[in-house]
Amino acid sequence: MDLDFFKEWITIENVMELIEKYRSFGPLPGILLPFLEAFFPFLPLFLFVMANANAFGLGWGFLFSWIGSASGAYFVFLLIRRFGEARVFNFLRRNEKVRSLMAWVERRGFGPLFILLCFPFTPSAVVNIVAGLSKIGIYQYMLAVLTGKAVMIFTMSFIGYDVISLVKQPVRTGIVCLIIAILWYAGKRVEEKLKEKDKTRLHD
Repeated sequence: MDLDFFKEWITIENVMELIEKYRSFGPLPGILLPFLEAFFPFLPLFLFVMANANAFGLGWGFLFSWIGSASGAYFVFLLIRRFGEARVFNFLRRNEKVRSLMAWVERRGFGPLFILLCFPFTPSAVVNIVAGLSKIGIYQYMLAVLTGKAVMIFTMSFIGYDVISLVKQPVRTGIVCLIIAILWYAGKRVEEKLKEKDKTRLHD
């Protein structure tokens, strides 16, 4: 299967047909497709999320997409954190832009990662790799991934499930924005608690 054929084949109708074909496996197809996107970023996450929302409904579709995307990002992060010192990653660690991003992530922590992961078109593979190479805490990273991905996947699911309502019912759009603000605030509070615990451990 060449790349051109793949691009022509990968449509929402074909993805939904694929999900229906393996429906006997329960939520596995809906979780596996967003999971694989974390390892193969050329795959269309937006399309997978829309297909899940249409195949499983808004609630379950969001949940399956979120589980798959967040767990995929976490696995990539862990792999980079585990093997980041290998020679194969030397070119990344020596790259000036990557080093700058690593320092930025280490200084800022949860906030910027959360914002970046909220946006559907952020190259999350780059974010996962940079975070893995940096010294950011695993819990800080996971907090940003779980909350940021929740916002991104919910927004994608909502658009894919009922795009007309975003225009005709601005209240729903306001609710999405409110959810983003609440998750950001909650994440910052949890991050502060984690930092306080780390300081306490250091002084003990």
